[in-house]
Amino acid sequence: MKILVLGSGGVGGCIGAYLSKAGKDVTLIARGQHLEKMQEQGLVIESSQGQEIIPVHAMELKDYKEIADVIFVCFKGYSLMNMVDEIKRVSDAHTIIIPILNVYGTGARLQKLVDAKVCDGCIYIASEIKEPGVIWKKGEIFKLVYGRRDHVVDESLVKIQKDLMDSGIEAIVSRNIQAEAFEKYSYISAAATCGLYYHATAEAMQKPGKERELFAQLVHEIETLAHAMDIPFQKNMVEYNLSILDSLDPQASTSMQRDIMQGKPSEIDGLIYEVGRLAKKYGVKLPCYQKIIAQFQQFC
Repeated sequence: MKILVLGSGGVGGCIGAYLSKAGKDVTLIARGQHLEKMQEQGLVIESSQGQEIIPVHAMELKDYKEIADVIFVCFKGYSLMNMVDEIKRVSDAHTIIIPILNVYGTGARLQKLVDAKVCDGCIYIASEIKEPGVIWKKGEIFKLVYGRRDHVVDESLVKIQKDLMDSGIEAIVSRNIQAEAFEKYSYISAAATCGLYYHATAEAMQKPGKERELFAQLVHEIETLAHAMDIPFQKNMVEYNLSILDSLDPQASTSMQRDIMQGKPSEIDGLIYEVGRLAKKYGVKLPCYQKIIAQFQQFC
């Protein structure tokens, strides 16, 4: 399969590097100095296991002239609409597109705009660009969950799973991807909201205190929202998300926090403000979210 990874930051870079190391036919899309470094020296992955330089095939999207069999969409949610025409150019009706974005509902929105087969997906990983050509992977977790919204698991999805598993990525084809994606949303939204509110990394939320208590309460409120949306969770999300949080490198933070602190565009609308809109739509009270949203909007 020809695999295309759109966006080679912390998420896409790791997916592309692991697939490349396993000998899969994968192209990473990047730009600027990050692309130049990957083309010159390969992609460097730093982790608790040390440093590894992985040769990768990388280019700008405008230079990709093939039709991909599989596309992992790994750029930020606010860039999606600007990329639709290019996604259409490198895909056709047989292409499987797996958005790995933090914002819930991306797959459904993208399916309306392209002819390809669009799944929903989510990923559990803590990683970021440390410097051009270098990805810092914090913690051991690396799990990718994807699936079709009609609950069908076909041969093509299983084939993708095999390539991912061959590459050392824990891959799960879900028959209930909407619930899985919203479960991930319950983590990333709470972590981003709490981290931004207290200007905190994972370390502050890993020990008893106001940061950990707020994180847990935000997750609980997402559970309340999920119930109102008729998206049943299959596990205790507070306990589950705390276990994920506790597995991270203490210096881990969300990309939304880092983008805001660096004055860049961020996913604050999809990760935080969208929760308030959904609460209003489904008639539920989320006191912590609503209080924090009001404060953020006052100063933004």
